Amino acid sequence: MITEEEKHCILNGWVESVRNLGGLAFLTVRDINGLYQVTLVKDKNPTLFELAKTLRNESVIKVTGEKKTNAKAINGYEIIPDNINVYTEAEQPVPLNLNKNVESSLDKDLDYRFLSLRKEKNVTTFKIQSTVSNSIVKFFESRGFYQIHSSKIIAQATEGGANVFPVVYFDKTAYLAQSPQFYKQMMMAAGFEKVFEIGPVFRAEPHHTTRHVCEYTSIDLEMSFINSYEDVMAVMEGMITTIYKDVEKTNAKELKSLGIELVQPKPPFPRITMKEAAEILKNYGKNVEDDIDPEGERILGKYIKDKYGSEFFFLTEFPWSIAQFYHMRKPDDPKVTYRADLIYKGLEITTLAQREHRYDILVKQTKEKGLDPEKFAFYLDFFRYGVPPHGGSGTGLERIVKQMLNLENVSEATLLPRTPDRLTP
Repeated sequence: MITEEEKHCILNGWVESVRNLGGLAFLTVRDINGLYQVTLVKDKNPTLFELAKTLRNESVIKVTGEKKTNAKAINGYEIIPDNINVYTEAEQPVPLNLNKNVESSLDKDLDYRFLSLRKEKNVTTFKIQSTVSNSIVKFFESRGFYQIHSSKIIAQATEGGANVFPVVYFDKTAYLAQSPQFYKQMMMAAGFEKVFEIGPVFRAEPHHTTRHVCEYTSIDLEMSFINSYEDVMAVMEGMITTIYKDVEKTNAKELKSLGIELVQPKPPFPRITMKEAAEILKNYGKNVEDDIDPEGERILGKYIKDKYGSEFFFLTEFPWSIAQFYHMRKPDDPKVTYRADLIYKGLEITTLAQREHRYDILVKQTKEKGLDPEKFAFYLDFFRYGVPPHGGSGTGLERIVKQMLNLENVSEATLLPRTPDRLTP
């Protein structure tokens, strides 16, 4: 952090490198905003010059001095110090090379997360993620949504008991929440009409892929008195376009450093049904039965980009065979549901749907899915006393950032990834 006081400035940061050229020495110091050049002349301040020779990379220092224009320096200026204070000395060797020109494996970066987050690319990723998160909150508040915080310790798995983490809860077995789904809908029953939540969800999925982690940050919304799931799609379009505008405005410097040029998405995003998608994929040699795999999503993403010029599209009308018991079915075709996925650059980032709000039909669908209504009584009871037509969505925050910044692995956009093989740091 650099601050200015009268004719002097104060720089607090980490020593990235020391170059000694005989009678001249240069310190490169890093803080959250970037790199700075500190220039020491031996003849003018021999004591500080000798101190600089002993500084170790990644040690934390405070530099007080004069800020002078220098077109050849990193930021167009250099700092001529009159004092350097060493807060802490870093042990050597540092286990991770933090030079931006040196690549390290993702596993090593994650093993030393406290160090790898000092890298320009990584700190930039999470600066942008912060903008995305703040943008989402402001967007929903501007649309009249109330922010909620639901429990992450639940008595019953949201999706019928699959892929959950059981936890010991006194003398009972509880679960980590896969989704705030039931509680979002409880708020619809309570009359809140529009709610959102940004919080962790947990999936005990033994996947080893570039798109999965066992704990991620979910952006959830639920809204009442909708006419169809198109209303939810419209909100998602508004959220995405707002995120893009805010990131372009707030993180222009960071985007430039990453070589990213955002193309502002234009609603409405293209929509294709699952049946249409299956026909398209046949032309690429892929046969689709019920669901579309990641390769199919990538193919469709390229197809939509080439045909419509959009990085986003909605995949709509999912079959009942793979839908959740609380999804609403089409009255004229009960094999099809009002569920859609938002695909971003060939990766699903959002699942949304209109919910079934009629108690008798919901109970019937619970049984059709092979679930015991008694085990879901706390949820089904919401619908016995008047619930409006409603729908909502769940979106992965890390997946948005991954796709926006063209990262290879969602773990790169996850502060502390939890995978089947990683529980620390």
